[in-house]
Amino acid sequence: MRPSSRNLAAPRPVRGVPGGDGVSRDLSAGPEQGSAVIEFVFLSMLLMVPLVYFIITVGQIQGGSFAVVGAADQAAKVYVAQPDAASGRAAAEQAVLLALADYGQPPENASIDTRCVPADCLAPGSAVTVTVHLAVPLPFMPFSDVLHLNASQLSASATQLVGRFR
Repeated sequence: MRPSSRNLAAPRPVRGVPGGDGVSRDLSAGPEQGSAVIEFVFLSMLLMVPLVYFIITVGQIQGGSFAVVGAADQAAKVYVAQPDAASGRAAAEQAVLLALADYGQPPENASIDTRCVPADCLAPGSAVTVTVHLAVPLPFMPFSDVLHLNASQLSASATQLVGRFR
């Protein structure tokens, strides 16, 4: 076999190609150097800030929905355990405040409605329904209370029966 007759000394220049004189050049050197990093940071901030804000807002709404469900359930249970309607209403309001505080929701954004069937709330066999309404504010908005900017309006109801034997 004959040895290969390749010339490994120097590459031949290629015409019509930049740097075709056989000398290798760094094509990234120039006024555009480093702009990809700046563009990446700018575009990632432009896209990530709204995405993070959306995730925080959805988390606030989810926490608010857990809060109103828990508050309505506990308020109805506490209401039917009280000896009279006035103390039942006060105990239900305290239960709602406590449940909202557990989930980090401001109590001034909540309201409570109580309905009894029949009208005597603590008569044996009566059904007491407690409804809790909550306005979830937009996070990080400084004037959301003045401008009434809310992410969502949530409500939940719970019904408890007054027992025959107390």
